Parts: sequence; C-alpha cells; structure tokens
Amino acid sequence: MLRTSTLPRCPPMPHVSSSASSPELTAALAALQAHFLQVVVPLWQGPGWNAQLALPYEALDADDQPLPPQRYRAMACARQLFLFSSLIGNPDVPNAQTRAGALFRSLQQHFHDAEHGGWFYSIDPQGTPLDRRKDLYTHAFIIFACAHYWAKVRDPLAESVLNAALNVVAERFADDDGLYEAQLDEDWSTLGSGPLQNPLMHLAEAFLATLSVRADPATQAAMDALVIHMQRRFVDTATGVMLEKPLGAVDNWYEPGHQFEWFFLLQSSPDLHGRELHHSMTRAFAYAQAQGVDAQSGAVTAMLTLDGTVRDATQRIWAQAEYLRAMALRPDSEAGLLKQLQAFERRFLHAKGWNECVEPDGTVSRSDMPSTTPYHLATCYIGLADFAENRFVTAFPPPVPGEG
Repeated sequence: MLRTSTLPRCPPMPHVSSSASSPELTAALAALQAHFLQVVVPLWQGPGWNAQLALPYEALDADDQPLPPQRYRAMACARQLFLFSSLIGNPDVPNAQTRAGALFRSLQQHFHDAEHGGWFYSIDPQGTPLDRRKDLYTHAFIIFACAHYWAKVRDPLAESVLNAALNVVAERFADDDGLYEAQLDEDWSTLGSGPLQNPLMHLAEAFLATLSVRADPATQAAMDALVIHMQRRFVDTATGVMLEKPLGAVDNWYEPGHQFEWFFLLQSSPDLHGRELHHSMTRAFAYAQAQGVDAQSGAVTAMLTLDGTVRDATQRIWAQAEYLRAMALRPDSEAGLLKQLQAFERRFLHAKGWNECVEPDGTVSRSDMPSTTPYHLATCYIGLADFAENRFVTAFPPPVPGEG
C-alpha cells in the first residue's frame, strides 16, 4: 500500500478498494501494488543496497544481483529517497524512514559540492566525485525528493536542503530567456547546453512537489513562468506536441512517454487548467497515443518525429507507466485502463522484478533493473490509486495564507 500522493495537498493514500472503480479495476490495481511491495521494493532493501556507501547499486541483473558498479549518480540516490519517503508509515515497509534517512544523508555526504555549491552528477565506486558537472536533471530530483521527505519527517535539515536546491536552480541554472540550462560545469561556468525538455519537465514536477507541501510564492511564480516558456520554446503549435529540443533545433524528435508525463502533471493540477500549455498537452496526449501506442499490445514507442517516423521502436517500462497514470485522467477511461493494466502486467512485470525494455515483437532487450525505475512505478501506482479513490477533483484546495 503506497501512502504518499504525488498530488499537492492530497490526503495519504488508502488501499485501492474504492467504490469509485469497478471490482475488476480494483483487483488489477491491487495486484500491481502487491507486486511492487512484495517484489520490487525488497530488491532495494536487500541485494540492491550497498551498505558500505549507503547507496543503491545502479542496477540489478535478471537474477537480482548487482551489476559491477561503474558509478553512483546523485539522481539515482534522490529517486530512491523519494521511493522510501513515499513508504514511510507503511506497515509493509517498517524500515522505510530509516532507509530514507540514510539516503538523505548520503546525498549530502557523497554528492554535495562544499566548494561551489550544488551537487555533483556522480561518484566512482570508491565514493570519489567522478562527473563533477552540475546538471538540472539531478537538481530537479533533489528538490522533488527533499520535498517529499520533508513532508514526512519535518526535519529542518531536509527543508534546508530543499531551499538550497531551489536557490541553486534559480540563481545558477536560469538562462536569459525564461528557462534553465540543462548542464553547467563544476564551477557553474557555461557549457553551452541550453535548455532541454526532459530536465525542465522534471523541474516542473519538482516545483509541484514543493507546492504540495508548503505555500511558496517564489516557487509558484517559477512554475507559472515555466509553463509559459515551455509552450513558447518547445511546443509545436500545429500538433501541441512537446519536442525534446527547442523549436528550430536540428534533428528534433518527440517521445510519447513525455507527452503522457506532461499531460499528467498539468491535468492533475487544477490551478494549471486553462493555461495554453495544458491545452497543448491535452492535444499532445491524443497525438502521441495515435502515433506512438501499438494498437494491439498497447505498448508505447520510445521516439518519433512529428510526421510519425519511428526513430526508436523500443518499449520502455517508464513510458508505459506514464501512459497508465495519464490514461486515468482521460474521460471515460476505465475500460481502456483495465485492458492496459493487464497488458502492462503481462509484458513488463515478472516474478523476480520487471523488464526494463521490450521490443515490438515481445523480445526483452534490457533485462537488468535500474535503481531509478521504482520511482516511475511508485508515481504511476500512486496516481492510479488517486484515480481509484476519486481524489483528483479536490486534490488542490488553495493553500492557506501563511501556511508553512
């Protein structure tokens, strides 16, 4: 049973046994949650945990053994911090708070740059900084994870790190045209990366997570600006599709999974309804579904160009998870959602874990299990349970003035 909603100001999640959904859908959701709690989470409590460094291994093989470590990423640590924060208070995971606390400390101990501020991208297997550059993707997940962790434990140090990460993004990553650089050097000097869609989407997710746990006018203003400038600089106006690189960039493409992810973030946020980006992502959902979802298997294609040319036909579990929770917010979705849940379980889940990547013919092309994927499964199942509990309508009451 997952207990932390990704929805701002939403009550803790009960078990998916709501009358808001059919018995068949309730049973399908319960089966996914049981697999998550009985199979997925224990992988990262046991074989996936490097007790010496107090970090998750980057990936486990198909036999649940760690792949030889080449690096440890701050982003992976942050995603697992979110995972175990979401499970605090869950009787099935009694050590969740202890594990979350260890991950929070490791984030600071191993990855924080005491000289320049911010967080390094990765460390080597001995714990020495490896890739010392600063990337927006990592910092977005630190914000996201610390917001959820602080909401559960109310540790002032967690809020202090949250504030520091928000400040670094605002002060260091902001470009001169309304968005944020994707990557900077160790000392914050420019690398010429410019803005990229994926880290900006996760920054939006991080801003929403922050706003879910406290009133924060600066973050609200940053979120408002972000949706305006994403529409202006990344959205193809003819289709509504969010491209991976800014408009006009050479060799651009789109990912259906990201259209579904953006749609969920905006559709589950009533105060963002009516914005131009919300309208675009509503159109983009239908466009990506028509071009990028296999009519027979329901599997999501990785990458396409706007004209429908497939650039990468791989079907990845994270994109499938994003499709599921986005589907739940579409009108009259229940019948199709049940079919998709059953297909997801057949195609991507197994008794020892999950298939990370599957090809259109059903061949498993990546069987190792990254430590970053449980974040996608957790946010998907939380979103689906919010749907089953019919909580989206009232998920966002206005914050009380002065609320901490």
